[in-house]
Amino acid sequence: MGEDTLKKKLELRELELNSLLEITQAINSNLPEESLFKIYEFTLRANLQIKSLALYVFDRNWECKVNYGTEVNCFKEKLRDTFLNLTELYWTNPGDKPFSEFECVIPVLHKSQLLALVFVSGLQQDAAEKGNSTTKFLQAISNIIIVAIENKKLARKQLEQEAMRKELEIASDVQQYLFPDSLPYGIRLKIEASYLPHDRVGGDYYDYIPINKEQFLICIADVSGKGIPAAIMMSNFQASLRTLVRQIPNLSEIVKELNYQVLENAKGEKFITFFAAIYDHTLKTMVYVNAGHNPPLLIQKDRPIKLLEEGSTVLGALHPLPFMEEGFITDLDEFMLFCYTDGVTETLNEAEEEFGMDRLMAYFENNGHKDLQEIHQDVIILLDEFKGRNSYRDDITILSCRVNQ
Repeated sequence: MGEDTLKKKLELRELELNSLLEITQAINSNLPEESLFKIYEFTLRANLQIKSLALYVFDRNWECKVNYGTEVNCFKEKLRDTFLNLTELYWTNPGDKPFSEFECVIPVLHKSQLLALVFVSGLQQDAAEKGNSTTKFLQAISNIIIVAIENKKLARKQLEQEAMRKELEIASDVQQYLFPDSLPYGIRLKIEASYLPHDRVGGDYYDYIPINKEQFLICIADVSGKGIPAAIMMSNFQASLRTLVRQIPNLSEIVKELNYQVLENAKGEKFITFFAAIYDHTLKTMVYVNAGHNPPLLIQKDRPIKLLEEGSTVLGALHPLPFMEEGFITDLDEFMLFCYTDGVTETLNEAEEEFGMDRLMAYFENNGHKDLQEIHQDVIILLDEFKGRNSYRDDITILSCRVNQ
């Protein structure tokens, strides 16, 4: 080997080491991905004096991240499928347009997975050496930077997942505070609730609020959306409702004020379906408002099941509410009230059929006399059997009330 050839080889090795050092320093400095790609480009151009290059990286889709020295704008060119199966150095031919201006394509692999493709021309060695020297170095240095970027993405994803976990934890805690700590279950009044969240945090809410010795309010609601925004919105809704119940004696006025506050807080981006009823033991009357919610079932002995539908539209969509029809029922001394969210009736089976109101009504035609806890167990079992191998698509909340004089 001649002295000049040896000298060139030593100079090339020095340039390669310099390139490797610059890339490593950039990675250790925790620079953003865009900066790493720029340093990769500048390092190769300055140290290896490569005529033209294009680096394609898989990031959900194959995208060009580095391109210089070409007539074609590779940032706008999509990869041909034939390149995506490469496992070794590929020499281009005239049929590879628009990539035929490159001399070769170097695949960058990690554990047999194709991470990147380096299109290159103008290497400073003869063809026999390209597969043994500079191409291997290009492959190695590209692999280093691509794997480093993949690690950064993985770290970022882990941070996002941790942030999401904490967010869900907070939202779950907020939602748990919405539900009453305890519900009455005596001879005169029994209330039972069941909540099956679809995710860790749902958008359902129920409540029992004693007003005085003879009156109480029972309600159920469902907010559009999930997560922290829905939990915070319901938290504000609960606080407003509990305040208004003690300030305003009229249920319709309470609902109108709740609608205004939901619209102010959500700016029309979210809405709430809501049902609330106030029962008076002495007068034996129930006043209720259904604001776009699934109609609860009123079950009385020897009477047909009544759906409580009177009210208005969903809260938070329009101000003022376009209509308000307060429901009023008299001579109501012994009854059962069954409230639920749309997760019950909209549960799908494997044939994509909804559970629906008819199946729910059919159950209560023969089982309305049962203990509330048993009824809740029965309904959940019915839903489980109906859905089959399907998963639940929404939260399921059930709230029932039985009054005995």
